[in-house]
Amino acid sequence: MMEKKVRTRYAPSPTGYMHVGNLRTALYAYLIAKHNGGDFILRIEDTDQERYVEGAVEVIYDALKTSGLIHDEGPDVGGPVGPYVQSERKSLYREYAEKLVERGEAYYCFCSEGRLEALRSQSEAMKTPHRYDKHCLGLSKEEIREKLDKGEPYVIRQNNPKTGTTTFNDDIYGSISVDNSELDDMILLKSDKMPTYNFANVVDDHLMGITHVVRGSEYLSSSPKYNRLYEAFGWDVPVYVHCPPIMRDAQNKLSKRKGDASFEDLLQKGFLKEAVLNYIALLGWSPGTDQEIFSLKELIEIFDYKKINKSPAIFDIEKLKWMNGEYIRMLSLDEFHDMAMPYYKEALKKEYDFKKISELLHTRTEVMTDIPSQLDFFDDLPEYSIEIYVHKKMKTDYSISIDSLEKVLPVLSSLEVWNLDNIRDSITKLIEELGIKNGPMLWPIRTAVSGKAFTPGGAYEIAEILGKDETLRRIEIGIQKLKSEQ
Repeated sequence: MMEKKVRTRYAPSPTGYMHVGNLRTALYAYLIAKHNGGDFILRIEDTDQERYVEGAVEVIYDALKTSGLIHDEGPDVGGPVGPYVQSERKSLYREYAEKLVERGEAYYCFCSEGRLEALRSQSEAMKTPHRYDKHCLGLSKEEIREKLDKGEPYVIRQNNPKTGTTTFNDDIYGSISVDNSELDDMILLKSDKMPTYNFANVVDDHLMGITHVVRGSEYLSSSPKYNRLYEAFGWDVPVYVHCPPIMRDAQNKLSKRKGDASFEDLLQKGFLKEAVLNYIALLGWSPGTDQEIFSLKELIEIFDYKKINKSPAIFDIEKLKWMNGEYIRMLSLDEFHDMAMPYYKEALKKEYDFKKISELLHTRTEVMTDIPSQLDFFDDLPEYSIEIYVHKKMKTDYSISIDSLEKVLPVLSSLEVWNLDNIRDSITKLIEELGIKNGPMLWPIRTAVSGKAFTPGGAYEIAEILGKDETLRRIEIGIQKLKSEQ
């Protein structure tokens, strides 16, 4: 018997942004499909019209395109099992809901909101889980027909048994059994004839031939109800792959409402898309080796979804920064320079040799948005305390710093050609003549030209970029500052 072609889907609701957890679901679904030579499908689940955000579908398209998770079928590219937008499949859901009614696996419910609210209040008072009491299951065919003819509003509910157990198997969490007494008769079709998420995704997954359903572990508790629907229709149950939650810390899930970054936010904050995707792949999955840097092509080759963890994954922004730095270093200097130019233009008002700044920053940048803060001393020498001239490891104090700056000033003034080699050679020669180590000379120079204890480059590189006149001016300021503030 031939194995079915693997088909996975990413089925987001258009709510306005790509949450990190959503991106991981899309990535895992994509990797499972592509690892097995299968199809990756995009379906838009917009049945909850109250949550619909204008322009959100475009956000989904852009995020998938940017991340490289290219779908084989979807609303924008078409395919053999469309439409791929749930609101365009409305008549299908009604048809399948009524098939279940005919089979006794679902029933019409005409209960008013008042009666349902009374049931909820009763459950709260008794401190028991709220479940519908199957009141309308007892209606006769004649009563149902009469109410339908009158045009009374109704929903269609799943008819779950009250006794026995339902067992389902998840490829990550194993076999899970639930007492049927815990299953509520969930609504399948709402009074506006729109399906609930729980019903629509089962119908769509079957009709679209989805073999592997990838979703968050928060849906584990709903899976028995999904299984009962598959069985009620006589359909094959897909492989379930439930992923562990992504947490901000040990107690709290990532949440956009709490200010946690979406995929778009991370890109705007200067993270590279390749680094974000690589990092998210490792949130809940491990290749079983020490390797941490993977291209999308490498992930496709090695991804084994059975290595997804059960335990929650902590989103560690520092680890992502480290990984992003690794990706930045893998860029060519020209690639980095092109990406960095907008940040230079934002941070600097004067003209410099920006390529030389890129040479300094390429291996020292973890996140692109860090660039402006590393360059804040170029346009204007910041106010600084002379205490930074004192550095125990560099063996400098105030008098040593004054001496070094006064001695280097005429040496640099005499340079006719101002470039890195000449600056370095002349200062190195002076150090040798004085018989001192590098620190007592270079630390005061770097401090004078930058006014900072930490800079992306050393004294030579900063002096070259600043130019001769500005370097000499800042060294003179340093000498005056040291003499006047001691």
